[in-house]
Amino acid sequence: MKVESRLFELLTAFFFVAGIVYTILTHEAVGIAALFLTGGLALIIGTYFRFVSRRLEERPEDNPDAEVSDGAGEVGFFSPGSYWPIAVAGSAALLAIGLAFFFVWLMIIAGVLLLVAIGGLVFEYHIRPATH
Repeated sequence: MKVESRLFELLTAFFFVAGIVYTILTHEAVGIAALFLTGGLALIIGTYFRFVSRRLEERPEDNPDAEVSDGAGEVGFFSPGSYWPIAVAGSAALLAIGLAFFFVWLMIIAGVLLLVAIGGLVFEYHIRPATH
């Protein structure tokens, strides 16, 4: 995670420097606020990644002397045939349409569908304890 934290630290510096230059050149309030807030958000993410990287073991991406084969192996578990991601995407798109046209009834329906789809995705492989 050190690579990611370094990336966001560089983005933080860029946005703060760009905010200072923009302030000197334009004096336009909305752009100034946007640049400094973006720099602050990048700082929050970079700080989080730096904090987490101290608690994790070193990854091949963080070792400059690592070989490509050091990153080989199992990456994680991915569901082989789940339809829940399609349901999440569809309900999120429906929610975006409701927001775009400000149809409150559609936003409520899409919000409920989105919560159901997220719950289905999260608990897809949850096995409840056996009752005797």
